Amino acid sequence: MALQLTSKKVCVIGGGAAGLVAAHELRKEGHQVVVFERGSQLGGVWVYSPEVESDPLGLDPNRKIVHTSLYKSLRTNLPREVMGFRDFPFVPTGKPNRDSRRFPSHQEVLRYLEDFAEKFELNKLIRYQTEVRDVRLKEGGNWMVKYRRIGEDDEGGEVDEIYDAVVVCSGHLTQPRIANNIPGIDVWPGKQIHSHNFRTPAPYKDQVVVIIGLSSSAFDISREIAISAKEVHITTRVEAKGIFGQHPVYQNLWVHPMIERAHEDGRVSFQDGTEVLADVILHCTGYKYYFPFLDTAGAVNVDDNRVGPLYKHIFPPTLAPGLSFIGLPMFAAHFFVLELQSKWTAGVLSGRFPLPSKEKMMEDIEAFYSELEAKGIPKHYTHRIHDYTDPPGHFEYEDWLATQYGCPLTEDWRRRMFSATIALVFKQTETYRDEWDNYDLAIDTDDGVFKLFSWSQ
Repeated sequence: MALQLTSKKVCVIGGGAAGLVAAHELRKEGHQVVVFERGSQLGGVWVYSPEVESDPLGLDPNRKIVHTSLYKSLRTNLPREVMGFRDFPFVPTGKPNRDSRRFPSHQEVLRYLEDFAEKFELNKLIRYQTEVRDVRLKEGGNWMVKYRRIGEDDEGGEVDEIYDAVVVCSGHLTQPRIANNIPGIDVWPGKQIHSHNFRTPAPYKDQVVVIIGLSSSAFDISREIAISAKEVHITTRVEAKGIFGQHPVYQNLWVHPMIERAHEDGRVSFQDGTEVLADVILHCTGYKYYFPFLDTAGAVNVDDNRVGPLYKHIFPPTLAPGLSFIGLPMFAAHFFVLELQSKWTAGVLSGRFPLPSKEKMMEDIEAFYSELEAKGIPKHYTHRIHDYTDPPGHFEYEDWLATQYGCPLTEDWRRRMFSATIALVFKQTETYRDEWDNYDLAIDTDDGVFKLFSWSQ
């Protein structure tokens, strides 16, 4: 007997990379798709704006929120082919004013997403400048989505629509997460800012800057600031003995263990016994998952940055498959993960791939949480797909999704390039983005055969 597939009316919240690839895969599976995007263009976090928020730490709930965290000079920290979707490889186009480098600028990523949307005619699915205000389950299993247009006369108020399913693709790089429990920070007189509001190094000229965090963005920002700052001091809770001390290239940049205490006279003391008289503390400490529009009556919560309970980071068992989340995983080949999550989700919604029972999904989630706890992994790293200690080529989550969908597992070149790049980032190699051979890109052909894509610069 042939499998009976169901076409559903699906609301996708967000027109960034996650929303675009989700819309593409949902439509391929035969669903009717509407994408709600609060901005005036697609791209989500990849749309650069020089605007910053009035509250530099992002703590004021009444502040005007800026929905991008890009700094002006940002380049990708993964090779373009590792980032790209399988359906649409991220290769140089040869078009004028495009960035053909293996680690391109954020502008090139946005152009890639625009090309992706054009190729698969996704723009006609998107309602721009439309803010989703409320999402909740109705009797009968449908979902009510309440929204309003931005920038128009609001006399008509909010509009309600009913959908069979909602896919949340609203991203997680907007609501700053700051370092807490630093003794003395409340009386420290200097300026504090979250990297969400960093755009250029100009404001830090001749200043002493303390950067909290050990992410790739922390390294990038520290080097950029170090060119004009008096001193830059990176501080981290991570055990990183191999990189503590003075930077081998920037003589005014140091890496320390975490802050021991901030002082009323402006000093900042570190756990290695050193201290500096600092002007600025810059929090490169990540972001909070935040879904102010979503009302699940407690079925989904955010607890210490764990969104849960979610089966495979996507489906809440008591609301599946009508509600799903695409794009929660961190520290991964992000676009590739988005594509695999979207393929599986689209197939689950059509009935192609059945989910386990609610009880089995909860058992899986509880086993996963217990495993994290046994390994000593903090709750706020729940959605961190890879760890620094993962063996090279360890893509267990991606391969699980690929197996569910029935597509090829993670390509060997993607595994190797991801692992090699991460190793270079955390060795603080200054020029790693430009050390790769820019003349050959690793991609797969349609039949899964490895080849190199070459071009002239």
